[in-house]
Amino acid sequence: MPRTEAVFENSQGESLTGLLEMPTGAIKAYALFAHCFTCSKDNPAAVRIALALASRGIAVLRFDFTGLGTSTGDFSHTNFSSNIQDLLAAAQYLDQQYAAPSLLIGHSLGGAAVLAAAHELSSVKAVVTIGAPATASHVKNLFADSYHKLQDQQSVQVELGGRSFNIRRQFIDDLEKYNSVAHIGELRKALLILHAPLDDTVSIDEAARIFTAAKHPKSFVSLGDADHMLSNPQDSQYVAEVLSAWASCYLETDELSVKQEETARPSIKQGVVIVRERDKKFTREILTQHHGLISDEPIALGGSDLGFNPYELLLAALGSCTSMTLRMYANHKQIDLQDIQVELRHDRIHAEDCADCEKQKTQIDVLTRNIRLTGDLSDQQRARLLEIANKCPVHKTLQNKIQIDTNLAD
Repeated sequence: MPRTEAVFENSQGESLTGLLEMPTGAIKAYALFAHCFTCSKDNPAAVRIALALASRGIAVLRFDFTGLGTSTGDFSHTNFSSNIQDLLAAAQYLDQQYAAPSLLIGHSLGGAAVLAAAHELSSVKAVVTIGAPATASHVKNLFADSYHKLQDQQSVQVELGGRSFNIRRQFIDDLEKYNSVAHIGELRKALLILHAPLDDTVSIDEAARIFTAAKHPKSFVSLGDADHMLSNPQDSQYVAEVLSAWASCYLETDELSVKQEETARPSIKQGVVIVRERDKKFTREILTQHHGLISDEPIALGGSDLGFNPYELLLAALGSCTSMTLRMYANHKQIDLQDIQVELRHDRIHAEDCADCEKQKTQIDVLTRNIRLTGDLSDQQRARLLEIANKCPVHKTLQNKIQIDTNLAD
């Protein structure tokens, strides 16, 4: 599936990096994934869940919080509040480049973060927590001994997940601001809580606190014997399956879905083509009276590679018209033409390299068309069919003097 690198700035002007997993077909919704405390976007569970959701039509952005992974900044200067600001920056990036996220997913402390950030994002219709604590203050349990040292020191070194981190007093002080579950009751968004009963990092009691505090619609799904990090790939796959099925109930009125489904077939007259945005980069939806397709650019050029690029569409128009014209002629003349294959290429060359061009220092567009004809054909018939190929309507249009009138519509 297509994968696009995402780079954006947080509120402090620091560069955050992420990866956007894109579906190969129609995009049902955009989701934002918040990883666990001190993890990164490349955490195996995050990767597996994002890929599985993309295969089900949900584009997922996972990114590194400040000071983690490949994002810049100093982790020791961060806190839970800055994590929330990073989430809002990521949501803004999606909104500006593609479409605003309608789904937030948070693993462990990331779950607590999305519960808090969701209040600031009107586009979000549904929130999912995976092995998450009810409040950020739960993190203090991970370094209880160090917590006491911070009463007298400005910073301490802590060991978490086999890695050493510098934690400052302001980190602990900030957690105290998020010691209440009141904001969960005010969420006013669909909530799914996924938690393993045997989770020895975040107790199942935390899931109960979230569920009790939340208002409906809310759902709880047990993750069986999964561990906190969802280290078994089957557990990640299960999470993605449950999540996508559940989310479909709440995202069908999402703005993106409305744009793609309810308005997917506007009233279009015969001969008119409508092109409209599918994201705020290069993905475009092309509609005619009865048909539709996707146009895009390759990932190397900043696109999502979900469809033909504009020049491929141009070549396709010429190639399909050529093939149709040859078939009509062969059928009319009862020529034994069994199959037609047209191969096309677009190049730009210097005019001095073209024998039929005026000598001037400029470049021209050259469309090369190779036609393979299969059948019991004489040399005379082949020569005639080549002449007919040059008479196809699109060929004539491209060789005519073209006038393009551009107007602003109401």
